[in-house]
Amino acid sequence: MVEKVLSMGLFGMQAFPVEVEADLSAGLPAFDLVGLPDTAVKESRDRVRAALKNCGFEFPVSHITMNLAPADKRKEGPIYDLPLLIALLRVTGQLRADLRDSVFIGELSLGGDVRPVRGVLTMALEAARMGAKRFFVPAGNAREGSVVEGIEVYPVPNVFALLEHLRGGAALEPVEPYRPNGKQSSIQPDFADVKGQAQAKRALEIAASGGHNVLLIGSPGSGKSMLAKRLPSILPEMTFAEMVSTTEIHSIAGKLPSDTPLIETRPFRAPHHTISGAGLSGGGSVPRPGEISLAHNGVLFLDELPEFSRASMETMRQPLENGVVTVSRVNGTVEFPCRVMLVAAMNPCPCGYYGHPTRPCTCSESAVHRYLGRVSGPLLDRIDIHVDVPPVEFDALSNTEKEESSAAIKARVDAARAIQQDRFRGTDVRCNAEIPPEMLHEVCETEAAADEVLRVAFERFGLSARAYDRVLKVARTIADLDGVARITAAHAAEAVRYRTLDRKYWNRR
Repeated sequence: MVEKVLSMGLFGMQAFPVEVEADLSAGLPAFDLVGLPDTAVKESRDRVRAALKNCGFEFPVSHITMNLAPADKRKEGPIYDLPLLIALLRVTGQLRADLRDSVFIGELSLGGDVRPVRGVLTMALEAARMGAKRFFVPAGNAREGSVVEGIEVYPVPNVFALLEHLRGGAALEPVEPYRPNGKQSSIQPDFADVKGQAQAKRALEIAASGGHNVLLIGSPGSGKSMLAKRLPSILPEMTFAEMVSTTEIHSIAGKLPSDTPLIETRPFRAPHHTISGAGLSGGGSVPRPGEISLAHNGVLFLDELPEFSRASMETMRQPLENGVVTVSRVNGTVEFPCRVMLVAAMNPCPCGYYGHPTRPCTCSESAVHRYLGRVSGPLLDRIDIHVDVPPVEFDALSNTEKEESSAAIKARVDAARAIQQDRFRGTDVRCNAEIPPEMLHEVCETEAAADEVLRVAFERFGLSARAYDRVLKVARTIADLDGVARITAAHAAEAVRYRTLDRKYWNRR
């Protein structure tokens, strides 16, 4: 007789149902595990055998065949330990219980404890869509699973507690459904701490209002990193859908803290410049999300941009354009979302003091040229706003008056985003930076004077078609901050100013 227990599988961002089938037959004792398992799944045989014996259950002296269906999908990780043990107890008659509409996942210790696994939120969402009623997960993952509506999530600390529950003894209580409270869950750095840098603050306010990418160029100590780290404090609060999608990625990557059922603040990721291309964009033999996906719905900060490898930087070009990373492997193709705001910072030369008002630059022309040449034109073209961050003057540093707070800036950002929400209602577009080409001229109405400003800029600076579109989107955001329906010459001129630094540094003669 064959016994079946329902579990879940995971490939990339997709969860799928897995039937764990157990069969006993006559013959020499053996434990065969089939259904395209990877090494971690094959090792489940030893963990299940040890857990059964150490928990006082009988391990059958028979030919055991266990199948993970469907057999054409690769099964990865230790999540099948618990359903394999339950199926084995059922087929040997040591457990009799109605397991219809129940799903089991979890890694076993040799003593029978159930350890946390990755991707519980994604699997819980799929289990609820399938119509399952009960989801038995490791106790350490229970709060994460409780975010999903329409399914009861039971925390399983160990095998004894689960079997007692299934046999009708001491019952496990499903966890209370988790709902966000709408408040920021952590204290964030405030723009009030930044002295001076009015132009850079203005640029970041525009970037936050429209979701635009930003490049900060300045000498060491001018405040580039300090400014970038405060950007999340002026971004709009996350919607529930954004919280869920961001939490899914962190759960699948194994980066979700055990005490965090749902990520409620926009992520800020700042990888070191030694990161590989796969670490930045995602990949590996078993595809995992990279830093650009871990920053989904938040900010990806690349400090010292030219120090990143050329290959790593170029892997971002397509994801920044499309908002998704596609990773193709022999076993299939997976997609990881990556709708991020890119904030990059760099020095103007290797020593960092090219153009500094008081400190001389010690770099040769060829050294400066090679340094700047590490950042390609196509990548620069995908960054909407380029900002010069000059050294802070003594008067600004010694000023004891409080600077404008993040809360005050965020109020203006929220007002601009509210205009965009009304404008793009019923579409997939969330902000001005995501305006598709077919909608661009419809939503970016310009006055005649603004058209003339854009025409002169296009011809004088040799803008590409992509750069022109991005200037127009930035101008649209500036107009939204002013609450104006049509883009004026002043809006267009300010947007153009944010596209001239690449001509200053990269087109030097």
